[in-house]
Amino acid sequence: MVVGAALAAVVALPGCAPAGYGNADAAADYGNAAEPASNEVAASPGATEEADPESTAEADPESTAEAAPGDANTPEISEEVATTQLTATKVAKMGETVQDEDGFVLYRFDKDSDDPAKSNCNGDCAEIWPPAVTNDGKPALDGVDEKLVGTVTRADGTKQLTLKGWPLYRYIGDKKPGQWKGQNVSGTWFVITPEGTKNLTCLPKISKPVAPPADDEADADAGGEESADAGSDYSY
Repeated sequence: MVVGAALAAVVALPGCAPAGYGNADAAADYGNAAEPASNEVAASPGATEEADPESTAEADPESTAEAAPGDANTPEISEEVATTQLTATKVAKMGETVQDEDGFVLYRFDKDSDDPAKSNCNGDCAEIWPPAVTNDGKPALDGVDEKLVGTVTRADGTKQLTLKGWPLYRYIGDKKPGQWKGQNVSGTWFVITPEGTKNLTCLPKISKPVAPPADDEADADAGGEESADAGSDYSY
């Protein structure tokens, strides 16, 4: 009960969720962004999770990484796509984050697992939440303990970076470095801390993710703008 009360207090912190949250006309300061991840807000399945799902035991990144069929069978990732750096950085209102080489905040997914490490975000989900893929599993680290960094083999054979066993992702709804529009999307996506835990400093209302990128320009709205309710059917 004490933990639940503490989380309720966190959610109620003034200045945490942006003023006018859910209002498309509001100029909200949400992770230095102009608006929340979606104008539609998903109904909460219940009270906010009271505890982090991972066990208190320290995860061994190497032991939780799934073995690939063989290095020769692992698809090669281009340098433009690979995540080559993990940096611990504090941002306004959220506090501790882990960012990639471009300064984009990284997330963890409650439907994944950390022991053993496993990614359950594939297909359209991975289009919305691009995995932090790697060739060698050795990103440059700044403020992140190398003992917590590992890899997991995805369904497509690529390797994804993990932190304390949790697979790492970016969010395409974040348009600028330092944004964290993915926080509490679907009630399952959270900013990850350098320790691999969820950052629950700020919990905006549960929102729905943006839509996956259009396959071609014909699928996009006229003028290239996303519709106001884009992503309303995507509940990853």
